[in-house]
Amino acid sequence: MTGSTALFTDRYELTMVDAALLDGTAHRESLFEAFARRLPDGRRYGVVAGTGRLLELIERFRFADAELEWLREHEVVRPATLDWLADYRFRGDIWGYREGEAYFPGSPLLTIRATFAEAVMLETLVLSTLNFDSSVASAAARMVSVALGRPLAEMGSRRTNEGSAVAAARAAYIAGFDATSNLEAGRAWGIPTMGTAAHAFTLLHDSEEEAFRAQVEALGPKTTLLVDTYDIARGVETAVRVAGTGLGAVRIDSGDLPTVVGAVRDQLDALGAVDTKITVTSDLDEFTIAALSGAPVDSYGVGTSVVTGSGAPAAGMVFKLVARRDDGGDWVPVAKASTSKASVGGRKNAARRLDSTRTAREELVFLGDGPDGADEFAPDDQLRPLMVPLMRDGEADASFTGPEGTRAARAHRAEVMQELPIEAFRLGRGEPAIPTTYR
Repeated sequence: MTGSTALFTDRYELTMVDAALLDGTAHRESLFEAFARRLPDGRRYGVVAGTGRLLELIERFRFADAELEWLREHEVVRPATLDWLADYRFRGDIWGYREGEAYFPGSPLLTIRATFAEAVMLETLVLSTLNFDSSVASAAARMVSVALGRPLAEMGSRRTNEGSAVAAARAAYIAGFDATSNLEAGRAWGIPTMGTAAHAFTLLHDSEEEAFRAQVEALGPKTTLLVDTYDIARGVETAVRVAGTGLGAVRIDSGDLPTVVGAVRDQLDALGAVDTKITVTSDLDEFTIAALSGAPVDSYGVGTSVVTGSGAPAAGMVFKLVARRDDGGDWVPVAKASTSKASVGGRKNAARRLDSTRTAREELVFLGDGPDGADEFAPDDQLRPLMVPLMRDGEADASFTGPEGTRAARAHRAEVMQELPIEAFRLGRGEPAIPTTYR
């Protein structure tokens, strides 16, 4: 994606800046924080995703002539503010949890330090990115945990908009999915892609056998043949007859999957196709995948459920001003006190307390300490620092962006999952896997 992201925001971000420039408060150094007050119902942990995308989006948050002319034409802000916007670029610092990290209620996932005017305009961009991507990653991580090592493919592009489809594929990959059907996600983020044929290809031909022969001729016998366009048993027999016992896989997209999969496995083995894999699709989510744990399934393809966060399409993150400098240069904590929407003000740092088995037991949020103090936590203290610098003086750390950053986030998530207590992976309702404690 190229071009300016400056209008990927809400109008009130700019009108706040307009008023703050007028009364002189726009240049007060401020600290904003993104966090989740709670996890979606039934979730015991969340997975941070979207950070690498967000850093790139922030670097392109500039007001070019086209954006400025639109704002001028619609009289969104005063002419003097337009002049200020013409020179805008984010020059502040950002710390946060690594992409792929687990998070819990109150975790300070992202901290932005800049002037009020520079930082407040990023609110919508931060939340739209982190809320969607983290929702997808959190749902995908649950699916990965119950798949018990069997590969999963993300194939939900047709169940969301075109931009979200790419973001969802990336988030699912970070959470442990193995491939995506989305080619743009493959190009942009280096994610492995997969896909063979839909029912339409079979229906195009005069017979199922002709369709299978055409696919095998084009893609080779190791391809995956979709066997449920008509009768599944007949489709399996035809698939093995056409491709031979070396057929790569058959895909099942309908029916009572536990029963059907068992019958297909028996049929494949009886036909001599003992190495042919079985992949299933058909509106899967973490609960249906868990129900198939005892079935002879070799891989899964998940669409609607993963790109919609499996019932939680947004992660519930918020973006709040938590501190500002006073006239003497000291940090002053500020916080919203609204009923049920209160926030905890002040500068914060965070670490995760691990027991002697390196199992996470507590999320510690240290009040009054800036995130750049993370080096004080030593590994032998059984406190793992959680916040790292992501952007300095408006320049993103390149190790968190692009395909390299995506792979690093995926690897980090895999490591973090080893720390979580076993309770974290239960699908039933329950409290967060570890408590969040403020000190």
